[in-house]
Amino acid sequence: MFEAILLTVITAATPLVIAALGELVTERAGVLNLGVEGMMIMGAVCAFAATQITGSPYIGIVAGIVGGGLFSLLFGFLTLTLVANQVATGLALTILGLGISGQLGESFVGQPGIKLQPIVIPLLSDIPFVGRVLFAQDLTFYLSIALVIGINWFLFKSRRGLKLRAIGDNHGSAHALGINVIRTRYLAVMFGGACAGLAGAQLSLVYTPQWVENMSAGRGWIALALVVFASWRPWRVLAGGYLFGAVTIGQLHAQAFGIGIPSQVLSALPYVATIVVLIIISHNRRTTLINTPASLGKAFVPDR
Repeated sequence: MFEAILLTVITAATPLVIAALGELVTERAGVLNLGVEGMMIMGAVCAFAATQITGSPYIGIVAGIVGGGLFSLLFGFLTLTLVANQVATGLALTILGLGISGQLGESFVGQPGIKLQPIVIPLLSDIPFVGRVLFAQDLTFYLSIALVIGINWFLFKSRRGLKLRAIGDNHGSAHALGINVIRTRYLAVMFGGACAGLAGAQLSLVYTPQWVENMSAGRGWIALALVVFASWRPWRVLAGGYLFGAVTIGQLHAQAFGIGIPSQVLSALPYVATIVVLIIISHNRRTTLINTPASLGKAFVPDR
């Protein structure tokens, strides 16, 4: 039974980890994207629609990534080219994404989905307990682990990652050194949108293989909080994602066991946990401010 619970925790945590990793890279470049929720739901509807049309969930995964990436381009154009307010633009795109996805997915409501099947690794999947948990998972799980490793190496071991962090710390100095700030931020925003789209694809192809309007259910906001919780560190995002995933699954099992708490209260637990975590972090503002990219959310207009 414990193994089954752990498997469901992994499934619930994977979209949070993927979306948070994308936002981490975006914020490391000094851009605050509050439109993660809208990009997730766009990725979910694109993935489900492409899977239903083609019959291949792998094409659906690609469609979800493309859908989230294209939606992030709109955010980049408004905030980086037109220098619109990042907070207002992100909120507006979240609302826009929820509306467009509902319209696009209207004809798919109630249709049985095609689930992305696990990739079973021979021999390793036969290891007692650990085998099924780690080596018989779907593609998005393996991608989430690869993203953690890859992003950690990129940010702290590569020259391009150093440039990206320099832009996040002080975009003016980075521009003076000849770094193309706008291009780097565009790439970071697109990467974040692609990750959000992949997270949305996981929701509609793995977590609940069907299309339900607003199925992201606030997970984009949890991913945003998770970035702060992790102090902009990829490995901490992974640990925090599984912590939030455990809280999400915990409330479902509590309802199944008939615990005498109203279902509405149990359903709110993941979001209550998010608020509690942010309150705890606020008591350590000195460390947070040191680790926070100095130019986060600030517009940059290069010299003409």
